[in-house]
Amino acid sequence: MELFEKKFHQSMSSSVPLLNRITYYIVNRKGKQMRPMFVFLTAKLLNDGAVNERTYRGASVIELIHTATLVHDDVVDDSYKRRGFFSINALWKNKIAVLVGDYLLSKGLLLSIDNGDFDLLRIISVAVREMSEGELLQIEKARRLDITEEVYFEIIRQKTATLIAACCSLGAASVCPDSEHVETFRKFGELCGMAFQIKDDLFDYGQERIGKPTGIDIKEQKMTLPLIYALNQATEAQRKWLINSVKNHNKDRNRVREVIAFVKDSGGLEYAVDKMQEFKAEALQMLQAFPESPYRSALELMVNYVVDRKQ
Repeated sequence: MELFEKKFHQSMSSSVPLLNRITYYIVNRKGKQMRPMFVFLTAKLLNDGAVNERTYRGASVIELIHTATLVHDDVVDDSYKRRGFFSINALWKNKIAVLVGDYLLSKGLLLSIDNGDFDLLRIISVAVREMSEGELLQIEKARRLDITEEVYFEIIRQKTATLIAACCSLGAASVCPDSEHVETFRKFGELCGMAFQIKDDLFDYGQERIGKPTGIDIKEQKMTLPLIYALNQATEAQRKWLINSVKNHNKDRNRVREVIAFVKDSGGLEYAVDKMQEFKAEALQMLQAFPESPYRSALELMVNYVVDRKQ
């Protein structure tokens, strides 16, 4: 990971001092770096513990694209904090933040093109397309609040799971190009990503200190799994009250608290936890097809971390 960080920083470098200042700020406020870890561990599992330059490039591309999407997300969401620090748009305004996001995206694509990693480029390009589609599908559905469980799973598959799926398939493709492992680990990463997003949804109903305050999804009219389940269990009168609360009273703290209490009383949280555990169990089951090794154990730890994390 130390060597990766050096290579990642180099991959961001520019001849524009302002850009270098901003990318330095980004690198020094890095998050959990879960995505590059998925790339490296998948490659090591399939290649007797060895990684190559393509693995490092794959991890850098993922992190560049992921960072670009976060910078753009903060602009879209009018968010001034990211991981407890000021966001790029808070410090340098929206125009610069959008341009920095574009720059990071292009650097990621060029890193693949300049090295002839067209198979890796295809994986990441599909992920970017799906993430955009997922966000737009969520916005479209939020306007009408008519999300079914099926549509919800499609949204989180595209929005969140597709990037973790890309990490694992990039790791596989970096050491075993054109093998069946590329698709196997895409599916594995997708399962981890689905569990990851449901865990995020559950934070919205918890008391734990995390990156976002409780009830933020309701304020943003995001239909999450606990809420969808509660709507399905509700009487017609309760449904109308819930939808009216989310649509027209989402800034009212007391009303948001009432919605959270209703979802909890309906068994929405238990239902979401059960679904999350199903995705986790399926991901862990996939790893059983591979011989025991420190890398398999580390991937199992990563899967467990996804559902056990506190933030």
